[in-house]
Amino acid sequence: MVQGPTPTPMRSGPTSDADADATQAPMPSAPKPAPRGSAPAQRRAATEIVAPHEVSGAESIVRSLESAGVEVVFGIPGGAILPTYDPLMDSKKLRHILVRHEQGGGHAASGYAHATGRVGVTMATSGPGATNLVTPIADANMDSIPMVAITGQVGASLIGTDAFQEADIVGITLPITKHNFLVTNPDDIPRVIAEAFHIASTGRPGPVLVDIAKSAMQARTTFSWPQEMNLPGYHPVTKPHSKQIREAARLLAGARRPVLYIGGGAIRSGAAAELRKLVDLSGAAAVTTLMARGALPDTHPQNLGMPGMHGTVPAVSALQKADLVFALGARFDDRVTGKLSSFAPHATIIHADIDPAEIGKNRTADVPIVGDLKEVIADLLPELQREHDEHGKPDLEAWWRQIDSWRETYPLGFTEPEDGHLSPQHVISRLGEISGPDTIYVAGVGQHQMWAAQFIKYEHPNTWLNSGGLGTMGYSIPAAMGAKVGQPDRTVWAIDGDGCFQMTNQELATCTINDIPIKVALINNSSLGMVRQWQTLFYESRYSNTDLNTGHGTRRIPDFVKLADAYGCVGIRVEHANEVDAAIKRAEQINDQPVVIDFNVSRDAMVWPMVATGVSNDDIQYARGISPAWDRED
Repeated sequence: MVQGPTPTPMRSGPTSDADADATQAPMPSAPKPAPRGSAPAQRRAATEIVAPHEVSGAESIVRSLESAGVEVVFGIPGGAILPTYDPLMDSKKLRHILVRHEQGGGHAASGYAHATGRVGVTMATSGPGATNLVTPIADANMDSIPMVAITGQVGASLIGTDAFQEADIVGITLPITKHNFLVTNPDDIPRVIAEAFHIASTGRPGPVLVDIAKSAMQARTTFSWPQEMNLPGYHPVTKPHSKQIREAARLLAGARRPVLYIGGGAIRSGAAAELRKLVDLSGAAAVTTLMARGALPDTHPQNLGMPGMHGTVPAVSALQKADLVFALGARFDDRVTGKLSSFAPHATIIHADIDPAEIGKNRTADVPIVGDLKEVIADLLPELQREHDEHGKPDLEAWWRQIDSWRETYPLGFTEPEDGHLSPQHVISRLGEISGPDTIYVAGVGQHQMWAAQFIKYEHPNTWLNSGGLGTMGYSIPAAMGAKVGQPDRTVWAIDGDGCFQMTNQELATCTINDIPIKVALINNSSLGMVRQWQTLFYESRYSNTDLNTGHGTRRIPDFVKLADAYGCVGIRVEHANEVDAAIKRAEQINDQPVVIDFNVSRDAMVWPMVATGVSNDDIQYARGISPAWDRED
């Protein structure tokens, strides 16, 4: 028996010829890393066709993962999944990495997927093992990460009896997966796993859960990897409608204050090269959301940086004053729009997205375009060129004069702290400058995340990983681990806060034992920094339960340098500005074990600019008590 809801079309992501007819889709097979600027692609039929043969259900799981082209699984064994771990030990194709917590395994699979474009895989047992995957599954769902989670379940006859370590993980994860399955018949295992990988990686990518009863693993079955699949109702639309494309080109060519609002779909669809051409051809201003950093190089002269709550003043201002906003793989979330009713009040909205459910969800689209972003832009470029040929290019000189005035008046910057501790912005800026744009940077959640998004220059897609939609503390260390496994020749820096770090730092043991030499920049302000900032601004500096005692004063609980040493890492402490560069350069030279640098930074440093929750983007503060003076009649 297989149970699960009918999957629905989803947003921009890896596409294939199979998308045109998902009812007769070729099987996904071993995935290769995608070159920068191209769509991540699953390998096609790279594995040999294995003749049907008798195996146990557990062996069928292993053979299915091999046939799907999986190379790495992050997981922890337990009673209900244990039958699968026995044949897994004999696999010559699968590398299993034993993590220290299921949440770490889920985030590692997500980081692997984000950095490579392949489907990440995690495995856990029933009950608490499966429920520990809920957070990384929800995280992957919010950020459209292709991931397959395989969980063991109690025997089929025990389901629904409150058996030991039973949890209805299918029901629990129903709202936070793209699709999920319950498998009680061992004959269904290859088909279900094949479908799971196809669903996870096509259309709008996302997590798929496969819950398999222990009795199905122990039963005998015939393994036969399907060569076709039948998924009625699952037909992701990747090719946009030509009429909508022509109308979008006409409006973009005629706009006088156009802004390209670039979201994470640009990364998922591998549309960086096409996007660059669109920006160049249109002459429009461009903003890259938190999930889209690197989709367009920060050095591109038309890139205004990140919009939203902690976006740049030019990016926020351009959206507010635009006469046309072209949203590309973005979802008009509250952290970008601020008070929705006052967002981009003068703008015509064009919205392109592979997930039709996103179009019109938060902001009505004047021109809705459903399709994969790579194909949308490819079709749009010749239409836009035709408009220019017929009517000439639009006069955007006045618009760029205004934008350049904002850039000159309100550049990103920071003030040095007065308490004698390091400036976190300086630390992160120097990290980006020393390590460079080819490094993969993986942030936790909070102030350090925003500073990393602001003060590091991103030139390539898939070099900035973070928990954008769910905002998951504890994401950075395991996600960096997964990214390093997927891209072993790349430098991977985890930029983490002392609060986030203490949630999942046990995965440093995994890194050390498995030769995964990530580097950690610990932005240690001895506080839950973003919560403390809000307490400063909105709660009269009443610091209720935000002091972590990790770095300031005489108490260091824990001492992160000693903790790093205990985990087999190199631990370095930096307390003075003149030590910053040397510590980063030393870490860059260590490639045979993980490195943790404990940067003791000021707890009074704040993230600016800022738009407070629930207020209009017009009320952006450049710094505390300093807001731009707008002409409200513009």
